[in-house]
Amino acid sequence: MNGAARMTAERPAAARGARGWPVPVALIALAAIPLAAGALRLVQLAGGPAVMPADVRFAGFPTALVGHIVGAALYALVGVLQFVPRFRRRHRVWHRRAGRALVVAGLLVAGSALWLTLFYAPQPGTGDLLYVLRVVFGSAMAASLVLGFAAIRRRDIAAHRAWMIRAYAIGLAAGTQVFTEGIGTALLGGGEVQGDIAKAAGWVVNLAVAEWVIHRSSRQRPSRRRPSRNRHGGPQPVGGPLVRSAPGQHRAGAPS
Repeated sequence: MNGAARMTAERPAAARGARGWPVPVALIALAAIPLAAGALRLVQLAGGPAVMPADVRFAGFPTALVGHIVGAALYALVGVLQFVPRFRRRHRVWHRRAGRALVVAGLLVAGSALWLTLFYAPQPGTGDLLYVLRVVFGSAMAASLVLGFAAIRRRDIAAHRAWMIRAYAIGLAAGTQVFTEGIGTALLGGGEVQGDIAKAAGWVVNLAVAEWVIHRSSRQRPSRRRPSRNRHGGPQPVGGPLVRSAPGQHRAGAPS
C-alpha cells in the first residue's frame, strides 16, 4: 500500500476516534465547577486560605466530607474514560480494573453523601424536600452500582452498561445543579422550596438524559449477553445442545 492509500485508509479511523471524545470532554467540563469547589474546600480544611465561605457544619477535618470529595473526583474523572468506546476496546484490562475501582469510589460517594445527610445538620437555606431527595438519590446511586456490578458478573453487558450510566448520571448531578439553580433563581426567585426544586431538577435532567442514551443504544444494537458454555467449555450452539441420533435411526432430512 502506497503512502497516499495508507493516509486515505487512516482518515476514517482517525475521524471515528475523534467522534468519541466530545461527550467525555463535555462531562469533564460539567464536573469542573463542583470538583474545583471540593478542592478549595479541602485546602481550607487543611488550614489553607479561606477562599470559600466557611461551612459551620464541619469542624476540623471531617472524614465523611473528605471521602466524599476525593471519591467524587476519582469517580468523575476516571469514569469519563469508560464512555470512550475506542479507548475501552483497546484497553480492556484497564477497563475492567478501573471499573472495579470506580464501583468502590462510587459507593464511597453515595455512602458519604448519605452519612453527611443523615448525621450532619442540614445545609443552611435547604428544606425537608432536599433532605428526602438526597436520601433517595444517594440510595439509588448505590443500588445502581451494585446492580451494574452484579450484571457484569453474570455477563449481561447491556444491563451492566445501563446501570453504570444511571449511577454516573446521579453522581454528576452536582455539576448540572450549578445550572439548574441559576435558572431556577432567575425564574422562580430565591427561597428554600425554590432552591430544593432547582437542585431536584439537576438529578431529573441527568437521569432523563441517561435513559435517552440507554434506550437509544438498545435500539441500535442487540442485547450483548455473552454465550453460555457447554460442559466441555465450548460455546453452546444456537437452539440448544446437539442431539446425536441413536444407532439405526435417521436424522430428520438425512438421506436414507
